[in-house]
Amino acid sequence: MREPIDQAKWDETLNVIKGMITDVSYRTWISPLKPLEKDDEQGTFSLACTESFKANLIRQRYLTEIENAVASVFDRKYRVIISHKSDEEIKNIREKKTILKPTPEDSFREEYYLNPRYTFDNFIVGSNNNYAHAISLAVAESPADTYNPLFIYGGSGLGKTHLMHAIGNFILQKYPSKKVLYVSSEMFTTELIAALNDPTNRNSKLNSFKEKYRTVDVLLIDDIQFIEGKDATQLEFFHTFNTLYNQQKQIVISSDRQPSKLTLLDDRLRSRFQSDILADIQPPDFETRVAILRHKAEEEGQNLDDDFLQVIDLIAEKVKFNVREMESALTRVISFSAVDKDKPKITVAFAKSKLTDIFDSRDSTITCETIKTAVCKKYGIKLADMDSKKRNREYARPRQIAMYLCREMTDLSLPQIGQSFGGKDHTTVLHACNKVAEEMKTSSFFAEEVHSIQESLQ
Repeated sequence: MREPIDQAKWDETLNVIKGMITDVSYRTWISPLKPLEKDDEQGTFSLACTESFKANLIRQRYLTEIENAVASVFDRKYRVIISHKSDEEIKNIREKKTILKPTPEDSFREEYYLNPRYTFDNFIVGSNNNYAHAISLAVAESPADTYNPLFIYGGSGLGKTHLMHAIGNFILQKYPSKKVLYVSSEMFTTELIAALNDPTNRNSKLNSFKEKYRTVDVLLIDDIQFIEGKDATQLEFFHTFNTLYNQQKQIVISSDRQPSKLTLLDDRLRSRFQSDILADIQPPDFETRVAILRHKAEEEGQNLDDDFLQVIDLIAEKVKFNVREMESALTRVISFSAVDKDKPKITVAFAKSKLTDIFDSRDSTITCETIKTAVCKKYGIKLADMDSKKRNREYARPRQIAMYLCREMTDLSLPQIGQSFGGKDHTTVLHACNKVAEEMKTSSFFAEEVHSIQESLQ
């Protein structure tokens, strides 16, 4: 149900945003925004700007900050919609005098528009995601041609959503007439429940729901794992999937894990997904993390002097498994410097003082012992086996993985790691780390296995 946005809460939201960006950026771009209305059922939060170019730039540069601020003040996640409207249109909407009804196409695009910030041009490609990027670009260039359906999987914050939006944006640019729909599985579920629970108009609502999802040219559905255990949603998505596939429409699905590990999913759906083109995204290596942060800093207009580059290296070293969290850490450092009245220079010492919640937790909780314990639990062996000289594969392989993770997740040297494994030589540790790293490059299943342990430790 649509309702006006409370002005006091919007003012509070503005204060939150003000702490995230520079004063000049706030006054130029954020302050002119006008709150219109929010729709809790659809999960939308509508804002307006009287200048078209400003509306476009705000969507490109500040949408994430606005959505995060709205979520913190209104206690739920909304999809923020920023549209260009005249003063008269804004007044009419606020006073409910005349609601200007968009055409069906405009409504479709506005409600489920793709984030223009996420494109192939600003997606940083590394060894962790080059296959997923290449396949996604091929899908965008020739939708429903070769790689259909496409199933992208990987941990949280690694770029799956970025690729989904990039595919949609590219297709709309190359094929403007195509109907492209990006939606999260949670939104798909919410809309289905709303249709099923309408006692007076149930059949009509269900027909509208089916028409909406089964008549698109491209369906991009994010975080499919959230439909696990939801029988009605799975059944409806199964029929939607089949309808689109049989009509040779492009389907792109993302998940936090590969189809075989979606154990609560209906067998028919899991079987469908396993027959899809699978593309995994792994956590980026150090060089890719640095490249991502440099790109982020350039977007923020930062001067990449030696001090700032050292800060980038520090964050890249500490935050290894979630790109979103890594970028957020950099944004926080920049924001703290901008809002401080003394405008301190961004140095390693300054960054450490502002990111203690991130750095201290990682430094204090991840040790060789915690890593060894996690690996033992994963593979069902005893802690004593880690320090033993047993060379059976059932013991050697977990031991090598644990050594690799100790090198990746702690600041210990190779000799120190060797001492933690029953006094083994540093060359043994180096051999183990290299062997695991090489196998991770050639086997996505093995890489995901290792990364699942990393994520559990994080």
